[in-house]
Amino acid sequence: MAGIKGSGTLPGSYAVRVAPKQYLLQNKNLMWIQFSLGTDLHTVFQSYGNMPLVSISDEPDTLYRRLSVLVKGHDKAVLDSYEYFAVLAAEELGLSIEKVYEPPRKIERMTLLKSVHVYKKHRVQYEMRTYYRCLELKHLTGSTANVYLEYIQRNLPEGVAMEVKKTKIEKLPEHIQKPIWGTLPQVEETVNES
Repeated sequence: MAGIKGSGTLPGSYAVRVAPKQYLLQNKNLMWIQFSLGTDLHTVFQSYGNMPLVSISDEPDTLYRRLSVLVKGHDKAVLDSYEYFAVLAAEELGLSIEKVYEPPRKIERMTLLKSVHVYKKHRVQYEMRTYYRCLELKHLTGSTANVYLEYIQRNLPEGVAMEVKKTKIEKLPEHIQKPIWGTLPQVEETVNES
């Protein structure tokens, strides 16, 4: 390939060159070093010291008691593979999996005439099967749930739909925390002596 110096289709100024491979190394001080293996050593320093890697906020993170992910599609093998992927991703993130189950499938059948206007006895029947998989996770923080959901949604296969239900843990309002019998006016009981 390096011996070709301008073929009939390319102008004479073009030549085929073999570019050296580019490599990136991460330094401990969060600096990226780019270099190439070739005749000369080329380095580029890019510092990410000014950009914060983790955002810190004063507001508390939301807590979820349960996160239910329902995945549905028409191909059972694709759902099996995606269920394996979602469970493996949850285990790698250290999430506690409550249960993984397969709800009953839904079969929708349609009977139509083969010909639109004639031959009523000749019919054809179509069916659509929808398979489901449900993955339930428990005791999640809001940031962990967002990271997990974004990861599995980005890798969602074609022809597969996803429904997510989040059960949020909230603090009881103050008007419910205090017992109501402590705020009621005292009623004096009168005793009838007879």
